[in-house]
Amino acid sequence: MVRRTRCSDAGYVYHVLNRGVGRATLFGKAGDYAAFEKILRQAWERLAMRLLSYTLMPNHWHLVVWPQQDGALSTYVQWLTVTHVRRWHAHYHSAGTGPIYQGRFKSFPIQDGDHFLTVCRYVERNPLRAKLVKRAEQWRWSSLWQRLQRTQLAWLSDWPVAVPGRWTEHVNGAETESELAALRRSVVRGAPYGDGGWQQQTAEALGLQSALRSRGRPRQAKPNLRGKET
Repeated sequence: MVRRTRCSDAGYVYHVLNRGVGRATLFGKAGDYAAFEKILRQAWERLAMRLLSYTLMPNHWHLVVWPQQDGALSTYVQWLTVTHVRRWHAHYHSAGTGPIYQGRFKSFPIQDGDHFLTVCRYVERNPLRAKLVKRAEQWRWSSLWQRLQRTQLAWLSDWPVAVPGRWTEHVNGAETESELAALRRSVVRGAPYGDGGWQQQTAEALGLQSALRSRGRPRQAKPNLRGKET
């Protein structure tokens, strides 16, 4: 179905996410969304980052990016968010009122092939999942809408695998609970998203072993009625 590929920044495509502080609104009107898309284009011009998929939501955004150089991911996202914050404050005359983002961005590497497609589907289906539209392609501020409009945006790069046939219908189809749980776990922990063996190998290569470990204290055994541990 797909061909294997490798990319330069540690060999991975990445999912990237950031939210407004306290889940505050980042994009309250069409002009806010359009301004961020302009920054995406300028980031591509300055840093040559390959942007594969994206969705802008009222209080957060998702990107799937394919770095061409080691260390390019942090440089790209830092420039993107700093530029957005400065222009946001300038537009709303709110300089000195505090941050607009919750903090540092979240990201995780993605295995190629079907796992890559699953993440892109997750990203482009976000507006439908949030019930902002009846079909995912109706959301104006996403890569799915852009591709269907055939706008030929230079800053929206080709995927490392072919877009499957009937992709739009696939995006609109229901996701499984296990699929969503695995993706959200990677979002929260920054854990590599892929098969078990690939996850372990990638975590070791990138120093992400802690992202795969179970969290929380081990459950303590309770004494039974005879005073013995159960």
